[in-house]
Amino acid sequence: MKIAYFDCFSGISGDMILGALVDVGVPVELLREQLSALPIESFSLEANQEMRGAVAGTRVRVHCATSPHHRHLEDVRHILLSSTLDGSVKEKSLAVFEKLAQAEARVHQVPVSRVHFHEVGAVDSIVDIVGSVIALEHLGIESIQCSPLPLGHGFISTQHGLLPIPAPATVLLLTGKPVYDSGVERELVTPTGAAIISTLADSFGAVPPMVLRSTGYGAGSDPATDPPNLLRVMVGETARPQRSRRLLVMETNIDDMSGEIYGYVMEELLMAGALDVSLIPVQMKKNRPGVLLRVLLDPAIQQPIQDLLFRETTTLGIRIHEVERVEVPRQMETIRTVYGDCRIKRFTDAGGESRVTPEYEDCKRLAREHGVPIRKIFEEVLFAFKGGN
Repeated sequence: MKIAYFDCFSGISGDMILGALVDVGVPVELLREQLSALPIESFSLEANQEMRGAVAGTRVRVHCATSPHHRHLEDVRHILLSSTLDGSVKEKSLAVFEKLAQAEARVHQVPVSRVHFHEVGAVDSIVDIVGSVIALEHLGIESIQCSPLPLGHGFISTQHGLLPIPAPATVLLLTGKPVYDSGVERELVTPTGAAIISTLADSFGAVPPMVLRSTGYGAGSDPATDPPNLLRVMVGETARPQRSRRLLVMETNIDDMSGEIYGYVMEELLMAGALDVSLIPVQMKKNRPGVLLRVLLDPAIQQPIQDLLFRETTTLGIRIHEVERVEVPRQMETIRTVYGDCRIKRFTDAGGESRVTPEYEDCKRLAREHGVPIRKIFEEVLFAFKGGN
């Protein structure tokens, strides 16, 4: 399995991601050729080596003669779907824009359809996002992993006015992801960088076990050297079809809480970044029936999950232990059915067979929109998948 690990010691942005991938070996000419398929204003792509302190990285610039457009999500969707790009590139790029639109909609309290992409609707940001997906596909990356993200502080001037650093949309995009205070007074993680990595990365944490094959550095626009304004990408391989990572299990026995509250607590835990939540009936002391609440999570979000459990449940104590989870790599795809588009998780089992799991929330939405049983939606998604494979 081929892995790309993003080492964000000085943050992450769209141009830094693209620069790092060019630095690691993606031909600029390939990017120019494929990006020309986008029906947008004419632009040129330039890549040069620049120093940031004592280390050199690739700086990618996008030059466009016309003024930036203020686009809506539907405009971006049309640009992508009407292009001749590979289907996987379209799908992943659109997923990044959709996630960013949802964050912006929540920040500005408007429907997703009315979100104006200002800086991100400009040609350079579209090129950064789509170009990064093209580059990852070209490298054959099967798993994207990322370090914890450093956050700067201060203020930045945008089309929306003066905003605190990190920008509100960036904060929302990084919900459930490990972050820390860098102590640096400048923007380290941009909304575009946060949208790309939070959408495409499989996990966040330490460098995974792998045979390192190549390393690249992407230079950001700021010439800062404190730390060097660079993003490092490390590309390597592991012979194992599965990957292993260290996780935490938090659990507590509860026998004095109303049953209706458990559903709410489960939703809150999943929104906070928990990987799994289980409710297991147990028989407790004095023969009282109770519930074993068990949460699987990344160690980086231990404190917020712990605080949530104490705040939202009646528990007086939580047991915490470390576990190792072996995972089969999976990827999100979109299947077109007679009821509409539905996302699926696709993976290959130990026997080499490709299998899928329909995304529950999409199936629920389609079932309600069309007034059909959710079972029918699941069946249709699986039928559409088999028909296309």
